[in-house]
Amino acid sequence: MSAPSIQTRAIPPLVLASASPRRLDLLRQVGIEPAVIEPSDIDETPEPHELPRHYALRMAKAKLAGVAGRHRGALVLAADSVVACGRRILPKAETDEQARACLALLSGRRHRVLGGIAVAMPGGTVRTRLVETTVGFKRLTPAEIDDYVASEEWRGKAGGYAIQGRAACFVSFLSGSYSNVVGLPLFETVSLLKAAS
Repeated sequence: MSAPSIQTRAIPPLVLASASPRRLDLLRQVGIEPAVIEPSDIDETPEPHELPRHYALRMAKAKLAGVAGRHRGALVLAADSVVACGRRILPKAETDEQARACLALLSGRRHRVLGGIAVAMPGGTVRTRLVETTVGFKRLTPAEIDDYVASEEWRGKAGGYAIQGRAACFVSFLSGSYSNVVGLPLFETVSLLKAAS
């Protein structure tokens, strides 16, 4: 039996406001094929003292606002993923040093992955959702950190790791949505899209 596809229903076309191949793969996994992929180019710098939950939703809404105005007859989906240790927002690692710092911080402790989702409907109504997943890492050895950094798998990933890759063997605990950690909480996203159709 094939996966149900909401894209075959009589609903407006879907615009994905994201360049993330992981988000596209996740949507396709549940039978959703965006009609248009149009990333939003925004400043993703956290505000001073901004808390992770606020930041995740603010980013999703800002990405949505940057695209939705050009597609008023469509459903527009935007999302953002934030890895947080306590009140600290971890970067999307771009250098070896950033990746090492993230892995050292995550080693042997639990952290949160916050997924902000924003959907704009053809009438202009915007609906949002914030999804939180708790992830626990085992204590990482220096050799494990070296090997993972050498893999380059972390580059551009929030918190310096990709749970769907080699970092899966670091995860000792997970509570909540797994797809949220990959890049898009599917249950909540599909619910928002169905409600908007």
